[in-house]
Amino acid sequence: MSACVRSVCAAAVAVTLATAVVGPLAMAAPQPPGESSAVQPAQPPEASATALLTQLQTLYRQTEEATEAYKSADVELKRREAEEQKLAASLSKARTALAQSRGEAGRLAREQYQGRSELSTYVRLLLARDPQSALDQRHVLDRAARERQAAVARLARGEQRAADLARASRRALDEQQALAQQQQQAKDDVELRLKEVEKLLAGLSPGQLAELTRLERQGTDKAQQSLLASGALNGTRAPSPEGDRALAYAVDQIGKPYVWGAEGPESYDCSGLTSQAWAHAGRAIPRTSQEQWAELPHVPLNELRPGDLVVYFPKATHVAMYLGDGLVVQAPRPGALVKVSPIAANPLLGAVRPDPAAAPLPWYHPPKLPEGATEGADTGYSADSN
Repeated sequence: MSACVRSVCAAAVAVTLATAVVGPLAMAAPQPPGESSAVQPAQPPEASATALLTQLQTLYRQTEEATEAYKSADVELKRREAEEQKLAASLSKARTALAQSRGEAGRLAREQYQGRSELSTYVRLLLARDPQSALDQRHVLDRAARERQAAVARLARGEQRAADLARASRRALDEQQALAQQQQQAKDDVELRLKEVEKLLAGLSPGQLAELTRLERQGTDKAQQSLLASGALNGTRAPSPEGDRALAYAVDQIGKPYVWGAEGPESYDCSGLTSQAWAHAGRAIPRTSQEQWAELPHVPLNELRPGDLVVYFPKATHVAMYLGDGLVVQAPRPGALVKVSPIAANPLLGAVRPDPAAAPLPWYHPPKLPEGATEGADTGYSADSN
């Protein structure tokens, strides 16, 4: 699917609201007799706008969950494919070695039968001037034959084991491919819903869209004020050298569009931004936000330092990079750009640190932010886990 389809309108809502919510909102208010016939955009009631926003966020959450599941399946699929290729190479070598050993054993057997090999010990024993010497030679040759037979047997067992592993790997790979197809279908279904919603939103007035934006901003401001008032982010800390480099990279990406599955350099999704920033700093971290949450060491919010990753929503479906002073750098959602946002723009799950053993810098100068770094939508996906 193209980037233009993926980067759908930032204010997407469920198509099912077309008649239940959006239709009524899009209607113009009736004009009293004698008044101007010019149609004025209708402003949505607070309750209707709230319902619209809830549907918008729910759809985003479903989209991100499907996308994260797809990315996880894709990562696992690639791992299994690499394992299968490695196993196939080992199996090929084992079979080649076995064929060579069997060929050599067959050649020696034929030569012995034809009386042309050193294994014709009975003839040599009868003709030898020194029977004891011949017996000694036979003992040595018999031992060599037994060792060769044992080697062939070991190779045969190895081939059987490798073949069993190859079949098991193939079954697992088939299962993983089926899973990846299911996740892709789920992702495609949600993207289709977003595409339909994009058409629907063309009928909303600027006033209606402005009301949605106001409600989003209002929710973010309230959550941010509550978090700062709690004292959880008190204190100023310096990043590690790697964290400093990762953060500088993330800041350099500000203004680039969010695109599902993108890892740069022209566009990013949320975990694509964080994983590439830390890769640029010299440390590989998991690709998805869920894996980052599951595999990286957790740190409490009152110990956050720049470069740490802040994870959101109960299913860890969104991630951002801590900038300091209660702010993060993130790729928020489809239709938005990489930007600086309040840390509480989305419901916090916790934070992780890719380099827990690294000491902080003795001094720290935050990266200079480009103009307009805080403009645009801050919220990612709904906290509703139902």
